[in-house]
Amino acid sequence: MPQAYNPAEVETAAQQYWGEHDCFTVREAPGQDKFYCLSMFPYPSGRLHMGHVRNYSIGDVIARYQRMRGRNVLQPMGWDAFGLPAENAAIKQGVPPSDWTESNIDYMRGQLQRLGFAYDWSRELATCRPDYYRWEQWLFLQLLEKGLVYRKNSVVNWDPVDQTVLANEQVVDGRGWRSGALVEQREIPQWFLKITDYADELLTDLEQLQGWPDAVRTMQENWIGRSEGLEIDFALAEGDDALTVYTTRPDTLYGVTYLAVAAAHPLAQAAAARDPMVAAFCTQTAQSGVAAATLETQEKKGVPLGVDALHPLTGERVPVWAANFVLMSYGSGAVMAVPAHDQRDWEFASAYGLPIQPVIGETAAAPADISEAAYTAHGLTYNSGDFNGLDFEQACEQIGSTLEAQQQGRRRTNYRLRDWGVSRQRYWGCPIPIIYCQGCGAVPVPEAQLPVQLPTGLTPDGAASPLTRAEDFVNTECPKCGAAARRETDTFDTFFESSWYFARYCCPDLDTGMLDERARYWLPVDQYVGGVEHAVLHLLYARFFNKLMRDQGLISNDEPFVRLLTQGMVLKDGAKMSKSKGNTVDPQAMIETSGADAVRLFMMFAAPPEQSLEWSDAGIDGASRFLKRLWAQVQQQIESGAAPADQAPGAEARELRKKLHETIAKVSDDIERRYTFNTAIAACMELLNAIAKLDTAAPGAQATVAESLDALVRMLAPIVPHICHSLWQQLGHAEPVIDAAWPVVDEAALVSANMQIVVQVNGKLRARLELPADADREAMAAAALADDNVQKFIDGKTLRKQIVVPGKLVNLVVA
Repeated sequence: MPQAYNPAEVETAAQQYWGEHDCFTVREAPGQDKFYCLSMFPYPSGRLHMGHVRNYSIGDVIARYQRMRGRNVLQPMGWDAFGLPAENAAIKQGVPPSDWTESNIDYMRGQLQRLGFAYDWSRELATCRPDYYRWEQWLFLQLLEKGLVYRKNSVVNWDPVDQTVLANEQVVDGRGWRSGALVEQREIPQWFLKITDYADELLTDLEQLQGWPDAVRTMQENWIGRSEGLEIDFALAEGDDALTVYTTRPDTLYGVTYLAVAAAHPLAQAAAARDPMVAAFCTQTAQSGVAAATLETQEKKGVPLGVDALHPLTGERVPVWAANFVLMSYGSGAVMAVPAHDQRDWEFASAYGLPIQPVIGETAAAPADISEAAYTAHGLTYNSGDFNGLDFEQACEQIGSTLEAQQQGRRRTNYRLRDWGVSRQRYWGCPIPIIYCQGCGAVPVPEAQLPVQLPTGLTPDGAASPLTRAEDFVNTECPKCGAAARRETDTFDTFFESSWYFARYCCPDLDTGMLDERARYWLPVDQYVGGVEHAVLHLLYARFFNKLMRDQGLISNDEPFVRLLTQGMVLKDGAKMSKSKGNTVDPQAMIETSGADAVRLFMMFAAPPEQSLEWSDAGIDGASRFLKRLWAQVQQQIESGAAPADQAPGAEARELRKKLHETIAKVSDDIERRYTFNTAIAACMELLNAIAKLDTAAPGAQATVAESLDALVRMLAPIVPHICHSLWQQLGHAEPVIDAAWPVVDEAALVSANMQIVVQVNGKLRARLELPADADREAMAAAALADDNVQKFIDGKTLRKQIVVPGKLVNLVVA
C-alpha cells in the first residue's frame, strides 16, 4: 500500500536529519565560489508574523538553490534585539527588557527552525549581548579619534511619552509614530557621526549597485540630495550681522520679497524675548512635526520679527519672518523667499499679504502668470536689473560671479543629507562609551575597559531612562585624571547595531577584534532580502558603516550588498496584517494544520516577491493539494518498479522529456535571474500534470517519468525542502537532496521530434497537422492533401498551385 503523506512526520524527520548531520554549518573554502545570502534580521517581538515568513522563505529558496549550483553558501540568522519596543513591553509588564527579549528570542528561534530554514545557527548573534556591541563601541572610539564623531547641541524631535528623540521620519502629523504624543522640539546635546563626509561617495557608488531596484537607488539619491547652488549673505539693516542663505535658484534673486528663519533661529529667539506674539509662535512651532512630508502639507504659518535685511544687489530692505516650514537642522536655518517662483513661498506670501515679484518668464517679453500659483520653471530673467534676458545657466553664472566679487556670495555644493545623530535617551540600547569629567570634559572609555556593559536587571518605568538613576553604572572615575566622573547615560540609536551585523556574521566568535580575514572572504553580501520600508535609512547607514569599516582596514569591499530584493507586504482583506486590525494569521497554527512546506509554497506561489501578497485560506489549501499530488506521483512511480533498460522512448515520452528540459531552463532562470518564484512553481505544476497524463504503457514512458520526477524533486527542493528530502530518498538516492546538483538542461531534448504545420486552401485556414520534424516539402504536401477536412474544400476542384513553406505551412490554390 502506498505510504500516505504526513507533513508533520516528514518535516520532523527532515529537520532531525539536518540537525544530526550539521548540514548548514559552513566554513570558508577559498577554492569554491562563495555565496552570502542574507535576510534582514528580525526584532524579537515574541512571534513571527507572515511578513517574516515571506521574507525568510524568499532568502531560503535563493540560498538552497545556490548551494545546489555548487556554491559555498552562507545564510546566517540573528536578532535586532535592542530598541524601544522591548523597553515599552518591559514597562507594561514590569520586567527587565533583557528577560522579555531573551525569552522571545528562544521562542522565535524555534519558529524559524520549524519552518526548515537552512541557517547556520553556529553564527547566531543578538545585538543586545556584550560580545556584539563591544565592537561598535570600539569602532565609535576609533571614529572619534579620527574626527568623524562629535558632540553638539541640536534641536531634536522629543517624544514626551516615550521620553526619547525621534528621527524626522518617526514624526507623523506632528505626533510620535509609536506613542501618538505631540512631538516637541528641544535643544539637547547629541553625539553625531559625520556621514556627510561620505555624501559624495555614497551618491556616486550607487552606480555600482546595478543589482538593486531602480526605485531604491532613486530614493537613496534623493535622500542624499546633492545640489549645486549659491550661498548668499543678506546683511541685517541694523548692526553688523548677516543672514546667510543657500539657494539653487540664484536666477530668482531679484524676486526675493522676504526672508524666513526657523523658530529656533537665534534671530527668532531674540525677537521672542521682546515680543509675546513671536514667543507664542515659537512655542507652538516647537510642537509641530518636522518630517519632510509634514512640512510640505502643513499649513504655512509665520510671524514677522520686526527685523529687516538688505538685498545684496539692490540694497532694498527685505523683512525677516519666522516660519514653520524652516528648520534649524537644514542649512543655516534661514531661506530666501521668492514667492513668484516657489510654491511654498507663494502660499506663505498669499496668506500674509506679502509682495510677489515675478522675475522669470518664458521669454523676456512674456511675464509669468502667478495669479493661481508660483511659476517654477526655468526661463528668461526680467525685472532683474543688469541681468535681464538671461537663461538659467547664464543668470546663475553672472549673479554668482558678481556676488563673489562683492564678497557677498560663494558657490557651494550642498546636500540634503545631515550628519547622523546617534544619541537616544533610552535605557535598552548600547551604552555610548564616554565618561564626563568636570576637569577633563568628555573622555573616551579606554579600549581595555570595553565593553561598557549595560546593566540588564533594570526595569524601566517610563519616566526616564533608569540608567540615569543607576549609581553603580553612572558613577565612575576619569580615565585621565582619576577624579570622580560620570558615564554617558545616552545609548546608541538602534540603527547603529543593524548597520554592521552583516559583517559580524562572518566571524561572530572573534573575541580579539571586530572582524578578521573571514569577513574579507564572505563580503560583500551577494543577496540581501528585506522590506522596501528600509530602503532609505537602514540601507544608507549600512552602506556608510561598510565604508567606515573599509577605511579602518577591516574589510576591502566598497559596498555591503551586491543584489537587493525588496519584498512586498502580506495583506489580508486588502489591509496589512496587524494585531490592531485583528487580521493576523498565526504562522504556527498554519504550520501545525498544513505543514511548513505548504506555508512556504503558498508564500512563494501567491505573488511575485516585490508585490504585496493577499493571504488566502483557499491558497494554502491549494498548496497542500499539490504536495499530496506530488507525493502520490512518486509513490506510483516507486510501485511501478524499475524501467526496462533497453526500451527506446516513443513520441509521447520524447515530448515529456522536452517539457522536462524546458521546465529546467525556465525554473533556473526564474529563480536565479528573475526572482519570479511564482512562475517557477507554476512551471513545476505544469510538469507534474504532464507526468500524470503520460500513458505508462507508452514506449520509454517509465524511464522518462523517473527522470522527470528526479529533476522535479530537485527543482522543488529549495521551495519545499522537507517533502523533497523524503521523496529524494524514496527515489533511491543515498545523498540528501540538499547535496544533489541542480538539474542541467539537455539541449538535445529541446529539439522536438514533431512539428506543427498550417494547411490553407486559397489562403484560408482549413487544418493544423502534426508531422515528423524531418518531413520534407513532398511529405508536407502529401499530408495536406490527404487530410479529411482539407478534402472537403478541394474535392471536385482543380488544384492550380501548391505553396509549401518548410516547417510552417502548405497553401493549396484551387479553382
